[in-house]
Amino acid sequence: MRKAAFLLVLAVVLALGAGGGWYWWTVWRFEESTDDAYVQSDITVISPKIEGYIKAVPVDDNQRVKKGQPLVVIDEEDFAAKVAQADAAVGSEEAAVDTDDSRLDLQRAMIEQATAEVAAAAAEKTRADQDYQRYQALMASDVASRQRFETARADAVKAAAALAEKRAALVAATGTLRLLRAERDEEKAKRRQAQATLDLAKNDLANTVIRAPVDGVTGNGSAEPGQYVKPGEQLMVVVPLPSVYVTANFKETQLTHMRPGQPAEILVDAYPDHPIRGRVESFAPASGAEFSLLPPDNATGNFTKIVQRVPVRIWVPTGGPLAHLLRPGLSVTVTVDTKTPPGAARVAATGGDGAIVGAAHAAAAAATGAARR
Repeated sequence: MRKAAFLLVLAVVLALGAGGGWYWWTVWRFEESTDDAYVQSDITVISPKIEGYIKAVPVDDNQRVKKGQPLVVIDEEDFAAKVAQADAAVGSEEAAVDTDDSRLDLQRAMIEQATAEVAAAAAEKTRADQDYQRYQALMASDVASRQRFETARADAVKAAAALAEKRAALVAATGTLRLLRAERDEEKAKRRQAQATLDLAKNDLANTVIRAPVDGVTGNGSAEPGQYVKPGEQLMVVVPLPSVYVTANFKETQLTHMRPGQPAEILVDAYPDHPIRGRVESFAPASGAEFSLLPPDNATGNFTKIVQRVPVRIWVPTGGPLAHLLRPGLSVTVTVDTKTPPGAARVAATGGDGAIVGAAHAAAAAATGAARR
């Protein structure tokens, strides 16, 4: 009996050893696991763009909000007055531009009048010159009197002077036109400046209502009615749940065969009975030590080699029974199957089939855990 029992135990041990060896050869040696992993999300910090006193806070902590929903309302009285003031300034500048346009139209008419007067003066000068030449010829033959000759000569001189005066007036009118155009351009620039001031005032008025930039859940609120706030001051955060992901800090020695797109099993410490099926999405551009506040300086006299860890982003499906239960900061354990080709790891974003690991895989994971223990 003892011999039979010994043989039976030996057979069981050999069978378990063979099964464990087969499992290690086919599955276990391709799995890379770490418990240095956490649920994360792209948390949005809510801050004001203007300064003022808070008028109302229409949301509470841990409240689900939609994109565009008001979160904080700042007293808008002063900003509405600035909008009215800027609007009046725009109206004043528009009136100034209209006045300059009217002056330009009047000046163009004056230029046309001056042009006509120049033409009339030129015609009068031509007539006076002809009379002067005629009387000069008659004077040479003693046909015309000297008085008529001198009168014709004086008329010719007066016509030349009048033509020069009219031409100078035309030049002056043309110069005034250029000056009026410059003044109009200046008024237009002032109008654009006033319009920009009005736009800024309207933006400030619109910014008195701080709205949710994304769908999510509010948290870490510090805004209270009557509180004076300044631009950039944190009032609350909006967590875009259920859109979360996992950051797993793998050792550098575990990244040899790990590639984006490979499947990953996620075990959440808070919900250990519901493993999630995700996939490797991307790798950080540097190790965690490089992004730390004080990066290590290895160019020193004493050097100790330390295995570095690289953050790996794991995609998490938005569907499944844990879709609305995952919160940033939760601890998880991530196991990546490096044997599976990257293209075979595409899983559905919703639905229980893509989110929960099958019974066979769960049993294999339990056997792996037992073997490790």
